[in-house]
Amino acid sequence: MGGQGNGKKVKLLGWFSPYVQRVVWVLNLKGINYEWVEQGFRDSKYRSQLLLKKYNPMIKTVPMLVHHGRPVLESLIILEYIDETWKNNPILPSDPYERAMARFWENLIDQK
Repeated sequence: MGGQGNGKKVKLLGWFSPYVQRVVWVLNLKGINYEWVEQGFRDSKYRSQLLLKKYNPMIKTVPMLVHHGRPVLESLIILEYIDETWKNNPILPSDPYERAMARFWENLIDQK
């Protein structure tokens, strides 16, 4: 898995899950080059040291986006970060009300 190019500036740490897949989808939608770093799901011995010690030692969760060496955690926060950092192909509407409604549905889907 991975985007086009060498992905030196952006890494995505994860395993196959809906939360990780929505980040993959947005990275691909925006044409962002990234490196995929597979993480073990059930067995922590298959999780990388990037996840366990360097970027997220407290909660050790994925997805985690690393951009220029700085980690961004939680899928919805990652999506907002991507949308604010790479302005092409916006994922949220420009109208404030429509943006609020999109966030409402994101939140509802996550809660249920």
